[in-house]
Amino acid sequence: MGNASQCAAAVDLGSNSFHMIVAEVDESRLMVIDKMREMVRLAGGLDETNRLSEEVMQRAVECLRRFGQRLHAVPKGRVRAVGTNTLRKARNNAEFTARAEEALGHPIDIIAGYEEARLIYLGVSHSLEDDGRRRLVVDIGGGSTEIILGRKFEPRRMESLHMGCVGSSLRYFPDGRITADRMRAAEIAALQELEPIATVYRQIGWESSIGASGTVLAIAEAAHDAGWCKDGISAAALKKLSRALVAAGNVAQVKLAGVPAERAPVFPGGVAILAAIFEALEIEQMSCASGALREGLIYDLLGRLQQDDIRERTVAELAERYRIDGAQADRVKRTAVALWETVRAQWQLDTEEHQRLLGWAACLHEIGLSVSHSQYHKHSAYLLNNLDMPGFARGEQQRMAFLVRAHRRKFPQTELQALPDDDVQPVRRLCVLLRLAVLLHRARSGVEMPRIEAEIDGDALKLRFPDNWLQAYPLTAADLELEADYLKAAGFKLKSR
Repeated sequence: MGNASQCAAAVDLGSNSFHMIVAEVDESRLMVIDKMREMVRLAGGLDETNRLSEEVMQRAVECLRRFGQRLHAVPKGRVRAVGTNTLRKARNNAEFTARAEEALGHPIDIIAGYEEARLIYLGVSHSLEDDGRRRLVVDIGGGSTEIILGRKFEPRRMESLHMGCVGSSLRYFPDGRITADRMRAAEIAALQELEPIATVYRQIGWESSIGASGTVLAIAEAAHDAGWCKDGISAAALKKLSRALVAAGNVAQVKLAGVPAERAPVFPGGVAILAAIFEALEIEQMSCASGALREGLIYDLLGRLQQDDIRERTVAELAERYRIDGAQADRVKRTAVALWETVRAQWQLDTEEHQRLLGWAACLHEIGLSVSHSQYHKHSAYLLNNLDMPGFARGEQQRMAFLVRAHRRKFPQTELQALPDDDVQPVRRLCVLLRLAVLLHRARSGVEMPRIEAEIDGDALKLRFPDNWLQAYPLTAADLELEADYLKAAGFKLKSR
């Protein structure tokens, strides 16, 4: 695998296929050195209650165990693995993720559709020459379809639609039979999904349209091999392909280049969705890109490793958009991080991600004031749980939302227990640090905070202030006494002198 310490890897747990790529990183350049892909059909394992079946979970875990064997030498923190539409929908995704992480040997994030679209655009853009033109990027996955407008490396408008080749094929071609009526019904269903965005996208416009990932690439190869299109996919070639599928009559009879037997069952649904996209957006010609979600993951990870983390920009943009008091947020952040430095080892909060999470929560803990001052911490949590936040996985947003929800007043034990088991202990301890930082700056003044020493004994925390400091600030001393009562109910002991 080359120099493993210089490697980075991405794993895409898609609704149809799982993909892995490993690349060597050299001065901001990537050289892909290994790729793996397996057709898992995760979406096909969802039952009527949106629970993954044991059979499909086992199949997925076995695939990830094989991926994990290839990744065993890649350092922690240099592998990014994400789940997409099916894992967003699955009600038992926590159970699956725990098993999947054990098999892979690395954490797995479930990302929102908006974030999936951003990463797809990033991967596509890095695989193309930068011509400065506005691009329309289309990616048809197993459970969702992402449609993005952007220029260079910046997506400007993104949509993740609830339609994919697996879902469409299961609904309209469940027994494998392909008829003209079924094909048109599948197209109309896709057109209905596209209806709310089609006019806006056409009004904005684009100068080139690009397709990415398995479905689009398979369609392009089939059209080229049949002699219907020399390069990419044309509207005329797509119509001929659709008629060819109807003529075949059954997925078992589909004999096209780029459509192996394992893809054939979900191919008609993918063709119907792309045909609807061409119709709704009035596309005549689409080129294809080799990059997609997994390449986007690699480049996004590279940015994090090189201190160009889009999550930092997202937090700054949200702070500006919601007119957060920047001076107060900065005071709270500096004190929270100073407390973290003091207790990080004893409280096992010694990763950079712990520091970042605490800092982001400090920056955004007052975002809910944009809704109402009353119960603003609850409004803050709602926003952070539900906003589209580029760069953030769902779990990161959930953890941050809990921190800001719990940064004042009673400690919300019920919400804490809703977090994954592995998150409960570190998050509750980070929450104590944020609560103390907010409390110490309640006056919102520019008075410099003194150095505070801390002693830790399990969940007992003793704060030592400079001599006579608390006497000089009696309101802070009173606030600390009240905070001790709040934290006692949450299982902590707080003393200050």
